Amino acid sequence: MRFMLLLKYDEAAQAETPPDPAVFEEMGRFNTAMVDAGVLLAGEGLLPSAKGALVAFDGEEPTVTDGPFAEAKELVGGFWILQVDSLEDAVSWARRAPFRQGERIEVRKVAEAEDFEGIAPQEVLDAEEELRARQAEQHGS
Repeated sequence: MRFMLLLKYDEAAQAETPPDPAVFEEMGRFNTAMVDAGVLLAGEGLLPSAKGALVAFDGEEPTVTDGPFAEAKELVGGFWILQVDSLEDAVSWARRAPFRQGERIEVRKVAEAEDFEGIAPQEVLDAEEELRARQAEQHGS
């Protein structure tokens, strides 16, 4: 099973107190442990919201707002995608993350085609499988 770990934090509070350089070393060890265990499929940090935009779908045309997103209390600051056997395994990895300043990690199962069997039409599931195969071929996976 694949799980996404979403790092969430208060961007305004974090801006007041830059991370200790030791946190980068701890994060490197955390990521290395996941690679060594063979569970890390992907993981990236995200730059502050000032370097991004928000696209909202509240009507006929999407609206775009440039960052920073001051109205948001909590923002996603990074993510990992893990291949593990259970939610408990994913939570176990999340608990090992080197955070101490009010950060939170949301653990979510990544939807697989079988999660939609009996719900989505079979032709949609077949088209999704074909799309994923094309994507894997394009990226050499």
